[in-house]
Amino acid sequence: MTKLIIQIPCYNEENTLGVTLAALPRQLPGVDHIEWLVVDDGSQDRTVEVAKECGVEHIIRLSCNQGLAKAFMAGLEASLKAGADIIVNTDADNQYCAEDIPQLIRPILLGQAEIVVGARPITEIKHFSPAKKFLQKLGSWVVRLASNTNIPDAPSGFRAFSREAAMQLNVFNEYTYTLETIIQAGQKGMAITSVPVRTNGVLRSSRLVKSIPSYVLRSLFTILRIFMVYKPLRFFLFLGSVPFSMGVTLGIRWLIYFFAGTERTRIPSLILASILILMGFQLWILGLVADLLAANRKLMEEIQLRLRRKDFRG
Repeated sequence: MTKLIIQIPCYNEENTLGVTLAALPRQLPGVDHIEWLVVDDGSQDRTVEVAKECGVEHIIRLSCNQGLAKAFMAGLEASLKAGADIIVNTDADNQYCAEDIPQLIRPILLGQAEIVVGARPITEIKHFSPAKKFLQKLGSWVVRLASNTNIPDAPSGFRAFSREAAMQLNVFNEYTYTLETIIQAGQKGMAITSVPVRTNGVLRSSRLVKSIPSYVLRSLFTILRIFMVYKPLRFFLFLGSVPFSMGVTLGIRWLIYFFAGTERTRIPSLILASILILMGFQLWILGLVADLLAANRKLMEEIQLRLRRKDFRG
């Protein structure tokens, strides 16, 4: 018996939640039972009342606004406790076309994937600015590089998870979960794929993109942090190579002048070269330490997975 739970993280969504829920399916081929779950992320409006009026079976209430990533993880945990075999995550602003949910869960039902990400037609979305389209592509490229996956629309929040995949996920980033969960899937060797999905008209402005400069800074910080957490050795080796290379270049320059018999000692250049080389070595050592910590994190995640399997067995 296959149980599907459709979860929706919400923060002050009384104006759009009813439209989103009205489009969600109650029956689907290959699924025996469908339930809805709403995560109220500290809303101050009638979001919870709207969810109840629309017949939502599970309502999770966070005491205060904790952000999209925390709400997403709270939804996954609640869905697992409720016995979900497949979990679909969608947005409360009705951005994604609910009619595409059958295509989204099909690879999981067929046993072809554990995570499926809905790929939006980014270039065709009119309300996306050129800067946002560029950042969407940049973020997806970085995620592909860090995760060894081939997901064309990494920032998409329209995605499906198998029960086993949901138990393995952790989100450390407080801004969004989208990029990090894909990288985790690649790191853990989970089968992840993508299917094309459609989008609906705009009901409200984006909560994540309050302004282009803010979105750019947050996205760049998120991408940088992803590399530091999941590719620490590669990140610090690259970072350390910059001052090390500069130091070696200055050192070679000093040696050339020294053996050429110049009258100037050029001691400041030699000191600067030594400092830069030392900085490079320190960053490389930091990368080795970070890599060891990453290995320890993997062991802790394995222990966590075993505990979750016991807690959420059903």
